[in-house]
Amino acid sequence: MTDSKQDRPLDGWRILVPRGGPWGDGVAASLRAQGAVPVVAPLINFAPTTDQAALDLALEKLAAGEYDWLTITSATTVDVMFAHRAVVPAGTKIAAVGETTAAALQAVGYEVALVPDQDNSAEGMAEQLISLEPEPRRILTLRSEIAKPVLTRSLLKAGHHVDSVVAYRTVGVPVTDRIMRDVQNGRINAILITSGSVAEQVREQFPEIPDETLLAAIGPRTAKDARKAGLPISVVADRQTVDALIDAVSHFTLPHAADEFAP
Repeated sequence: MTDSKQDRPLDGWRILVPRGGPWGDGVAASLRAQGAVPVVAPLINFAPTTDQAALDLALEKLAAGEYDWLTITSATTVDVMFAHRAVVPAGTKIAAVGETTAAALQAVGYEVALVPDQDNSAEGMAEQLISLEPEPRRILTLRSEIAKPVLTRSLLKAGHHVDSVVAYRTVGVPVTDRIMRDVQNGRINAILITSGSVAEQVREQFPEIPDETLLAAIGPRTAKDARKAGLPISVVADRQTVDALIDAVSHFTLPHAADEFAP
């Protein structure tokens, strides 16, 4: 039985997936299911924090029950917690920015108490936590080295006691010459932009992206960061999930038929 266009709306598309590992494998599988050819080309990777002692101390205090809340803003932070076998006691609630982060926490056995309802961002989380907790609470925020301290600042301003600790660093990964050529000559039909750091690497590593190439951002926050980096975003997913991102791309017509045998 032949799949209909409706079942495989991305037939013929070659789509760049900007991260590898289990995440990249999962996205590639979802794209294949819709008919696309995924091109997994990690543009970023994650390196250990430069202050391991501070992270170790924070995780010890967390395990000892010294925090009322733990805030997590990315699935990568979940990977760090899992690698360190971080213990979150029953008396500590976890707040996660985004469904992807919440799903990553649940997948490795952590219970999520709060995901922002409306604004799935650091600001949205801060607002909701502040309205939930009028009295001062002890909060641990684990973050990337390059993350802006928006959440920490808001919580401190509201009178909470906050330890803001770097869990990991984001580093750029150079792509192969072949990938660079494929982007430049339009053989890549779409690039998934999944974070501000991915956007910066796309801008830096692909200075010449054809106008026909679809640049798809995973949510409004990422779209804003991408535009700030100078990328002309074509489509923005309405929710900050990979499924919503792929769905947003699937509503477009293949920009042009790339010549598979072009030199």
